[in-house]
Amino acid sequence: MPDNQSRHSAPGTETPKRIFVVGATGYIGKFVTRELAARGHKVVSFARPRSGVNATATEEETRRQLDGSEVRFGDVGNPESIVRDGICGERFDAVVSCLTSRTGGVEDSWAIDYQATRNALDAGLGAGISQFILLSAICVQKPMLEFQRAKLQFERELIASGVTYSIVRPTAFFKSIAGQVEKVKNGSPYLMFGDGTLTACKPISEADLARFMADCLEDADKKNRILPIGGPGRAITAKEQGEMLFELLGREPKFRRAPIQMFDIIIPILATLSKLFPNLKDKAEFARIGKYYCSESMLVLNPETGRYDEEMTPSYGTDTLRNFYARVLKEGLAGQELGAHAVF
Repeated sequence: MPDNQSRHSAPGTETPKRIFVVGATGYIGKFVTRELAARGHKVVSFARPRSGVNATATEEETRRQLDGSEVRFGDVGNPESIVRDGICGERFDAVVSCLTSRTGGVEDSWAIDYQATRNALDAGLGAGISQFILLSAICVQKPMLEFQRAKLQFERELIASGVTYSIVRPTAFFKSIAGQVEKVKNGSPYLMFGDGTLTACKPISEADLARFMADCLEDADKKNRILPIGGPGRAITAKEQGEMLFELLGREPKFRRAPIQMFDIIIPILATLSKLFPNLKDKAEFARIGKYYCSESMLVLNPETGRYDEEMTPSYGTDTLRNFYARVLKEGLAGQELGAHAVF
């Protein structure tokens, strides 16, 4: 499939809109907020007083990260706060949600991926919005995890709300496959499950994804649609990701293989123990998440064949994984922190 490149106007030439952004301090949210502001939109970003990975960012730091937008602070999980502290009785044209659970835990998924996002929709409708742009995930097409079920529940309610919507379902982000860069750079083998060809993805950069989401405001072809999207080029397997790292380092590939069957032992044990010790409930879910990402491709699932389809997965943008790897091998992973939960 040819690259689905943007047809948006140059930044600053679009009709300015008043946009309310939730999830603005997240990995993608920061780029989306800055992209919207760069295009001349009047952006209000809503954030917690302490935000970012492990809630380490102060209000002052958050304002620096979201430069170009008006930052307001409150609690998106509290319907009264989002109206009182975020909307502030004003009118808006659109809400852009980049909210996502930071851990994928059961309660956190329903609190953020569903309820907080629903709060943003309700507040936006009260503020007169005509458009809602949602950052979802391509993996919801095969829901086996709580955060996927929570996202799908909100997607259904968004579609039923009557507001013009764009549901963006990206494949893997660059950061999500960057977890082994430093270890490989320092001499460790690249860890993969099975032979490294169980899964593939078309990773997309944060900047390209932000541009795609901003396009949804103006591009009629992106309205009232579910939009799977990947980065440029063909799909790449885990083994190929490792080979690329070693090539850029000028070293012979060195892999360590792990059996995916290990999850079939870990998950039932944790699930059983969680009935006696509820604090293990999320641990069991994390194990399910690990198995999912090590066994399911982040590509469009062909409904006719039941298989992941590279050709059906649209491509967008210009940032390549190779260039990203080359940059972080040289400059480090600052800004690519994986947060509270990561597979590796």
